Amino acid sequence: MASTSETGHAKNVGNFQRLINFVTSYGAEYNPSKTMLKLPALNALKTAASDAMTDVVTKKQAENDRTNERSAAFAVVPKLATRLVNALEATDASEEKLEDAKGFNRKIQGKSASSDRKSPDAKTGEPEPDPISSSQKSFDQIIEHLSGLLAVLESEPTYDPNEEELKTATIAALIEDLTAANNAAETAITNVSNARIDRNKILYTNEDSVVETAEDVKKYIKSIYGASNPKYGQVQSIEFKKYK
Repeated sequence: MASTSETGHAKNVGNFQRLINFVTSYGAEYNPSKTMLKLPALNALKTAASDAMTDVVTKKQAENDRTNERSAAFAVVPKLATRLVNALEATDASEEKLEDAKGFNRKIQGKSASSDRKSPDAKTGEPEPDPISSSQKSFDQIIEHLSGLLAVLESEPTYDPNEEELKTATIAALIEDLTAANNAAETAITNVSNARIDRNKILYTNEDSVVETAEDVKKYIKSIYGASNPKYGQVQSIEFKKYK
């Protein structure tokens, strides 16, 4: 569902077209001296506003696609990290090295160092949830922690699993893919933000924005016909709101 502000942006653009329709109907009677109030300029501004709105929608969809792809790519990491630690435990790795690997896995899982030592719940037999998570689960951090885990695996001469998905070369390739997916998502997010800034300039913040221009058009029509004239009444009630 579209947000109130997104709906409001579209309503402003639609109302601007409605205003233009009335202006067009006035024919030669509508003849402002200010260039930005002339009909060709109004039509050009409407086109720019519509294009800016479309650009936001297009880039928002691209953002949705890239962030969904990122989520899917990262979803495999927690279970994979646990498998990697289990595979390392089946080697001759030292206790210190195993603890290093487990530490990176805890961070990937979003657990604190003490969470593995929690007492089981009396009713379920399962460990109680950690009330204070370390919250180290941003995408950048997951890449960092997985890279740390990979470094531990690469440092162990006896780590040589037969399973392709557990090999260090496979994990290195996965980290590259995760980095690419994360960068693509962040770029898409930035593109939407910039598109919204550009749209808001056209609709609200530029000196010749849609909202400012609409108000000036109303004032000019009022100067032509007077406040009590029905033609001014046609445009007076057309509403334009500013949104951030």
